[in-house]
Amino acid sequence: MTDKTGFSSAVIVAGGSGKRMGRPKQMLPLGGKPVLVRTVEAFKKASGVREIIVVTPPGNRAELNRYFADLIYADPGSTRLESVKNGFAKVSPAAGTVAVHDGARPLVNPAAIEACLQTAAREGAAVLAVPVKDTVKVCQNGAVEKTLDRSVLWAAQTPQCYRREILAESLEKFGAEKDATDESQLVEKLGVKVRVVPSDYKNNKITTPEDLVFAEALVDENVIYRTGFGFDLHRLEPGRKLFIGGVEIPHTKGFLGHSDGDLVLHALCDAILGALCAGEIGILFPPTDESIKGISSVTIAKKVLEIVRAHHAEIEHMDATIITEEPKMKPHYEAVRRSLSQVFEVPLERISFKSKSHEHVGEIGRGEAAMCQAVATLKIRSSL
Repeated sequence: MTDKTGFSSAVIVAGGSGKRMGRPKQMLPLGGKPVLVRTVEAFKKASGVREIIVVTPPGNRAELNRYFADLIYADPGSTRLESVKNGFAKVSPAAGTVAVHDGARPLVNPAAIEACLQTAAREGAAVLAVPVKDTVKVCQNGAVEKTLDRSVLWAAQTPQCYRREILAESLEKFGAEKDATDESQLVEKLGVKVRVVPSDYKNNKITTPEDLVFAEALVDENVIYRTGFGFDLHRLEPGRKLFIGGVEIPHTKGFLGHSDGDLVLHALCDAILGALCAGEIGILFPPTDESIKGISSVTIAKKVLEIVRAHHAEIEHMDATIITEEPKMKPHYEAVRRSLSQVFEVPLERISFKSKSHEHVGEIGRGEAAMCQAVATLKIRSSL
């Protein structure tokens, strides 16, 4: 929207402490990204929004800066209205319209943002809203006093959009009011008619854990699952340390390799890369590179984890089976599982680790080598 009213600014209010959620709700992960990141992305997609002011504590800004380089920040106030005033103070004088939005509404439709801003430019003020679905009762002392006519009730959402001068006047005249739950109440007191722009029920505010589950389900509409397979084999040589799944296990032999030879981590890394169709660790860490000789396989795994995140994916499950005659692995099962959980940052209950004998057949059966087979299932978001 670039008509006579100028460009649009967005003030995203995200100053809550998240007491009901245990931590700031705007920074909780939603489909692989913080809630607030998804909120900002929606406004980035809205035509005509040329500046975004995020009202949030300094502690949240480093994470946002990983995704965006051009945000303007304002400090939150002790109330939502104070936070809105702090954000509005950073709005460019050239902005013709201003959208005020809750940072905890990450699934707002960019097209709805545009429609609300266009209506505000034309009419002065507009809010997104949806018809109330439930029957609403007015109660006193635990008893119903009356039932409201549902057909005329709408639930207000955000953004709430205004011509710049209208929002400025309402905040100046009524900005000290403590009972106002949104800005449109202040604009109504100016005598300005606030127009309703139909929205959708996806634009829900994340306030409780149940809200986050609902939002995650909507984001998961764009999820696919893939499983990759990994394999590795190494000789056992006397005098080398033995690393299995990131755990050093006492033994007279260790795996021979360009790295520390941790074939369990190698097989799992290749399984993960296979699920992503992203090659294999021999490409990332070629055995011809003398500068990485003896590298820890944990370092290799952490690099693979970076690739997982770059693909907007999450590791859902891993299963590794080591085939070896020595040492006996059962006493080390839980230690290896705990190590894998830490290395790949995956909950312990999603990790399986087990061993099999080679029945004294071949090099593995003679204790001269071992191999590992692994599978990994990843959740990949096809559209973020």
